[in-house]
Amino acid sequence: MKEVVVISGKGGTGKTSLTSSLAYYFENRIMVDCDVDAPDLEIVFKPENYEEFDFIGAKKARINQEKCTSCGLCRQVCNFDAVNLIDGKYTIDNLNCESCGACVYFCPVNAIDFEPEFAGKYFRGKTRFGELVHAELEPGEENSGKLVVTVKKEAEKIINQENIKNMLSDGTPGIGCAVIASISGADYTVCVTEPGVSAIHDMKRVLELTRHFGIKCGVIINKADINPDKTLEIETFLLKNNICLLGKINFDKNVINAQINGQTIPEFDKKSDTALRVESIYKKLVEELNG
Repeated sequence: MKEVVVISGKGGTGKTSLTSSLAYYFENRIMVDCDVDAPDLEIVFKPENYEEFDFIGAKKARINQEKCTSCGLCRQVCNFDAVNLIDGKYTIDNLNCESCGACVYFCPVNAIDFEPEFAGKYFRGKTRFGELVHAELEPGEENSGKLVVTVKKEAEKIINQENIKNMLSDGTPGIGCAVIASISGADYTVCVTEPGVSAIHDMKRVLELTRHFGIKCGVIINKADINPDKTLEIETFLLKNNICLLGKINFDKNVINAQINGQTIPEFDKKSDTALRVESIYKKLVEELNG
């Protein structure tokens, strides 16, 4: 099984649009949406979910009012301003609680419960392109990296059951723990960038991350024609650092039209310039995967 993860240094570079369009060309594949904070693949693929599971996240502290003596020690030791005093009673704001457990440890009367709580859901779904495993983290919840690992493990179960050969994942933007969880175990990563100052800066950080973990990475320059000088800057950097340029895609309003119609780019117009470029990127990606 070959696993490809599409990532980006910053949001809005076209990562999900390109992931879904690459899925059109892959055969015997499973799709995984690792962007659990803002999942978008389901918008294009419209999965019919046939299984869903609760995701249990970090432990959350709750004060048992029957045991609490209102000593206020929990508020003193909390570094995250999660303990509030309301009408003479101490309560914990779950949105501020960082699950450190300091209040639980220092409470002199053991009045604080500390149990894992529901933090989201993950799903198995059927699409016109095959299986999609995706998830949805509850607003304000942490542990997105843990949920990404859970989603990938669920996909691996399907891969083993159905002997699937290719796994294509829509990763998360940035370089945080969710991205590290997304690329963990991948055979190849694809970084989508665009010719802008912040995008180039963040692309370099992503490439440092993949290099650190020893994962091969190629780059796609999206909207390459909007700033030719910055596009040349990216190409020069990649050439100097021996990093594969998988391809360039120009700004194309058909991409917007495809999204409005809930389609991938080649589905909307297989002969369009963008679709042909995506197909070329796919072929080069396969060459990279094969050595």
